[in-house]
Amino acid sequence: MVDIAVISGSKSDQAIVDKIVTKLEEKGASFEHKVLSAHRNPQELEDFILKSDARVFIGIAGLSAALPGVIASKTSRPVIGVPVSAKLCGLDALLSIVQMPPGVPVACVGIDNGENAALLALRILESGR
Repeated sequence: MVDIAVISGSKSDQAIVDKIVTKLEEKGASFEHKVLSAHRNPQELEDFILKSDARVFIGIAGLSAALPGVIASKTSRPVIGVPVSAKLCGLDALLSIVQMPPGVPVACVGIDNGENAALLALRILESGR
């Protein structure tokens, strides 16, 4: 069983993944990382979410940043979105994540702020104990 599932939409998001993984390793949290795109791998993404025993998901995405919302639409567990700076300095991704429709809750941290995503996931886990 893992505490946190980290899903990045692209291999190009690795710098953000590294920030998250470093913080989770420092704190001794169990986690796994997958590269799955909401657009390129929708079925693989859904299968992973439904089979995962993670207690919290972190979705890392740029541009349209659909990944965190898709994750939240497939699970009732907490989802944290990390917008990635690609086009428009990451504002496009930020707005996509924070403007989820009603019924699709996603927490959002700052652009490229993987460290805060890791810390928020750890706080969520602590509050559930």
